Amino acid sequence: MHDTPPAVPDFTSWPSFPFEGDLRVKHLDDPVPVEPPRKGEGNRECTACAAPDDAYIWVGERWRVRAMDRPTGLPMVLILESRSHLDLGDLPNLLAAELGVMTVRLEKAVRSLDGVARVHVNRWGDGSAHLHLWFLARPYGRLQLRGTFLSLWDSILPPISEQQWRENLAMVAAWLAEFGGRPLAEPPRIQWQAPSSIGAQASPGPVGEDDGVGVIEAAEEIPEPVDGPTDAAR
Repeated sequence: MHDTPPAVPDFTSWPSFPFEGDLRVKHLDDPVPVEPPRKGEGNRECTACAAPDDAYIWVGERWRVRAMDRPTGLPMVLILESRSHLDLGDLPNLLAAELGVMTVRLEKAVRSLDGVARVHVNRWGDGSAHLHLWFLARPYGRLQLRGTFLSLWDSILPPISEQQWRENLAMVAAWLAEFGGRPLAEPPRIQWQAPSSIGAQASPGPVGEDDGVGVIEAAEEIPEPVDGPTDAAR
């Protein structure tokens, strides 16, 4: 007797669902007896612990904030990490209390950017054992991007300009630095270039031609397919 695939869920008809057309639900794989180790578990290297401060936009005594390596479709996507190699449920009381404070500060900083309506705060943690929270800015007026599927839209929308992205990073870093720590993101430099003749005009370079790396493509959150319980996940 053949298995009957489950019906397509109701959320595929929501206005926020990014796809249309014929859809089919995948068959659910059998559960594995032992889950593969995440980054930072067992003998697997922790990329967060190995990352230098200059890979972040803001650093403090116990927390660091980093961005994607290039612009993506949303106005801002940031990750809050603890310096200590701990997961969410392992935080001592001091860091647990500071996590609440840092979450509020970073949410306010991102929401203060022009054109940002809401900030989604997410924690998955399936790929890395080092605590990291995601902050995703939803553009103002883009009601279709509300809710569950914002991280998917980040990979679908065309990337914002690199200049605007760098300005946003610098503003968030400066905002956080008002409470301490060091801002490491700088705004883009203005190119003061005189035209060669009176009638000449400077032409801007290409903007947004490269595809950005969206939230769901980040290595920490997408384990590779495994053939057995001992295979490593990304």
